[in-house]
Amino acid sequence: MWDNIVFILVIMIAIYIFKNKLYTIGKYLQYYLKFGTVYFFIILNTLILMPLFIWNGKNVKNARLMADTSKDVTKLLGVTWHLKNAEIVSENRGAVIILNHQSSLDLLGVCQFWYAWKKVAIVAKKEMFYFWPFGLGLYLMDAIFVDRGNPKVAHELLLTKSKNALQNKIKLLIFPEGTRNSDFTKFLPFKKGAFNIAVGAQVPIIPIVISRYYFINHQRHIFNKGHVIAQCLEPISTEGLTMDDVPDLINRVKSTMEETFKELSHEVTKDLPPDYPLATKYVTKENSPNSRINLMI
Repeated sequence: MWDNIVFILVIMIAIYIFKNKLYTIGKYLQYYLKFGTVYFFIILNTLILMPLFIWNGKNVKNARLMADTSKDVTKLLGVTWHLKNAEIVSENRGAVIILNHQSSLDLLGVCQFWYAWKKVAIVAKKEMFYFWPFGLGLYLMDAIFVDRGNPKVAHELLLTKSKNALQNKIKLLIFPEGTRNSDFTKFLPFKKGAFNIAVGAQVPIIPIVISRYYFINHQRHIFNKGHVIAQCLEPISTEGLTMDDVPDLINRVKSTMEETFKELSHEVTKDLPPDYPLATKYVTKENSPNSRINLMI
């Protein structure tokens, strides 16, 4: 009996001495496990749905099916989402939707919001096609793949395919920063592609701003439970605009989105306790698991 008591006491003392180390290891494992969960379920869901994708053929409704069956993954992560002014993007018309791009977690945000925008074609970088089975799934979702290594060809292809989609009242989903941005203090420069498409087709631009992922701290390997607020901004008309107006249009849209990003980020962080482990600086791609999947252009 005394042997058991001594053994239990030794274990308790060891846990007390190394509790901080154990806590750090637990947080580290939780951080990578949660990001791994995102990738695992997206790939698994693609495999499960592939027969239906093939049956439906190359069609944007496959993307809606993917979104509807993937959105509940966030419950496992403890992340909740709220979309403000969803009615703005729900209107049945061709439009260009642009979002800020912070993390691979944006994938789950897109799934959450799909109920609102309904018929959408994703614009993704060409390399994602080869990331099977997800790349094949994107193809069957009627995604538009763009070769960023050949800007001229990419631009012509994007204009041609987007024109057909917009005429059929299919919205285009584009991340104008061109890559994942881990700096929560400002947006990366916006690329012209989304704006050229909107002006060329004379369709509105609908900006959607996603608040800061305050519950993720890459430096300290923390991925806590959290809440995300996204907001649809008022559609920006491009009627009467020409390509000469694109630079000014980009500046106006980017400025409005950045201001909204600051407001939403304040809203989700204002009630946090003073000792909450908020990240104080951005993390480079090389140091973050987000770099493993950077889906959109």
